[in-house]
Amino acid sequence: MAGSKNILFIEDDRLISEMYARLLRADGYNIDFAYNGAEGLQKTKNKHYDLILLDIMMPQLTGIEVLHELRGEDGHGNPDTKIIILTNLAQDKTSREALKSQADGYIIKADIVPSQLASIIGKLL
Repeated sequence: MAGSKNILFIEDDRLISEMYARLLRADGYNIDFAYNGAEGLQKTKNKHYDLILLDIMMPQLTGIEVLHELRGEDGHGNPDTKIIILTNLAQDKTSREALKSQADGYIIKADIVPSQLASIIGKLL
C-alpha cells in the first residue's frame, strides 16, 4: 500500500520537488525532502525510506557521493531502500551504467512527466 511507503526526495530545486511530491502524496506516499546531499544523507540515518529520489548536482554532497555512501564499499548497502537517480545531467553511457549498478533506476527529468514517474515508482514499490 502506497500510504505505508516513505519516500525521500533529495533535490536542491524546491519547485521540482514540490511538483513531484504533490502527485506522489495524492497516490498516498509519505514524502520528506532534503535540499542538499548532506541533509539527505543525515535524514537516511534517522529514518527508513522505501525509496530515495536522488538528484546528482547538489550543494555540499553530490548525488553520486550520497549514492556511494548509502550503498557502501561493496555497492550493496541499504538493500531495502530503492534509489532512483532523477537528474537533468546528461551522462555518457559508461557513467550511466556505473550509476545504475548501484541505483535501481536512472531517469532524465526532461524525458518524463510527473505521472510517468508515479507509475515507475508504483511498479518499483
